[in-house]
Amino acid sequence: MQADVGRQHGSDRGGGDVRLVRVRDTLGQDPPPGRVFLVDRLWPRGVRKTSLHYDAWLQDAAPSTELRRWFHADPDRWEEFVRHYRAELSDNPEALRPIREALAEGPVTLLYGARDTERNHAVVLRDFLLETEAV
Repeated sequence: MQADVGRQHGSDRGGGDVRLVRVRDTLGQDPPPGRVFLVDRLWPRGVRKTSLHYDAWLQDAAPSTELRRWFHADPDRWEEFVRHYRAELSDNPEALRPIREALAEGPVTLLYGARDTERNHAVVLRDFLLETEAV
């Protein structure tokens, strides 16, 4: 499987290994090591649930429907999207609990469906998790 290797980050506090992988890049491949979370609000189009290897689907860790529709992969809205999504994440720490608990035990992979590998909510989510990791 082609993991987004450039998207992997470590931490000196134990755990902290978060990888980002597009859903389409996992199909027909062995599951990545550690826990795997689908972090999209909607199920990826054209993907059968039986063909995707994941531990949990965390819809509440994804941007709200309103924010997702507003952003709609518009690069001109990226910076504002990041601010709003980070505020949503701050307001809903319980949605991130499964990921944080898994990170304490080992590597985590966040699956996302977006085509853009640089500007998508999983990038923001990964960075938010690592920046707000408990000391």
